[in-house]
Amino acid sequence: MNDYIVGKSIVITGAGGGFGELVARKAAARGALVTLGDVNIKGAEAVAAQICEAGGEALAKQVDVTELDAVKALVSTAVNAFGQVDVMINNAGIMPLAFFSDHETAHVAWHRAIDVNIKGVLNGMIAAHDPMMEKGRGQIVNISSIYGNFPVVGAAVYGATKTAVNFLSESFRVETRGKIKVSVVKPTGVPGTGLTGSVINRAAGVGIVGQNAGDLAEMLLAVEEGRGDYLLDSQGISYARLSPDYIADAILHVIDQPLGVSIGDITVRASGDQFIL
Repeated sequence: MNDYIVGKSIVITGAGGGFGELVARKAAARGALVTLGDVNIKGAEAVAAQICEAGGEALAKQVDVTELDAVKALVSTAVNAFGQVDVMINNAGIMPLAFFSDHETAHVAWHRAIDVNIKGVLNGMIAAHDPMMEKGRGQIVNISSIYGNFPVVGAAVYGATKTAVNFLSESFRVETRGKIKVSVVKPTGVPGTGLTGSVINRAAGVGIVGQNAGDLAEMLLAVEEGRGDYLLDSQGISYARLSPDYIADAILHVIDQPLGVSIGDITVRASGDQFIL
C-alpha cells in the first residue's frame, strides 16, 4: 500500500504534549517532516529533539495560537525549512468544563478557551491558507470533540467552541474546494492527554456520561481494585478507556489518503465507553 504521510511537511499546534506530541512522533516515524508549535517551547523542543535523535526530521517553535502573526510565523518556519506546508493540524486547545454557577471561578478560563479553541483554529487556517492555495493543494486537520455534537450540562462554553470548530471547518472546505482538503477529528473522552488539567469543576463531567454516570463510577472502581482489566483490553468488546494512541492514529489516517480523497470527519470510540454524545 502507498504511504501518503512520508515526505509531507506537517505543522502541529499544541505539539509539546497530548495528541499533538503523539501525532508528531508517529508522523515523523513514518517519514513526515514535522514542525512543532507550542506555547510551552521547552516541551516542544524536547519532543523535537527526541524525534531527531530517533532519526526523524523535526523542529520546534514557540507559538501562541491566539496571535495570528505568531501562527503565520510558525507556518513560515515550516515553509522555509521544508519548502512547503502540506498539512496544518490545529490541535491546541483547553477544556475548562464548569457549570454556569461556577462563573466566578470559570469566567477567565472560558474566555481563554474561546481565544484558544476558536480563534486559535481560525488563525491556523488563515496562516496555512495562502501557502496552500499558492501550491494548489494542502490539508487542514482540525481537532474538535464529541462535546461539539450536542449541548450538555457542564460544557456550555467548551462545547460551543468545538461546535464553532466544526462550523469553521465546513465553511473552509466549501470555499477551498479542489485545493485544500479539510478533516475534523472528534476525540471522545480520552485520559492521559493533559486536557483534564484545564477542567474547572470535575463534577461538570457528568454531562458527557449522563445516565451512564453510575456505570462510569463502577468501572473506575473496578479498575482501581484490579477487577477491571478486561475494560482496558482493546481486543475486547467491553473496552471502555480509550488510549490516546487511537486518536493519534485516527489523525494520521485522515492524512494517509490519496490527494483526491478527503475524509470529512472521524470519531474513534472505545466500544464500551460511557459517553452519550
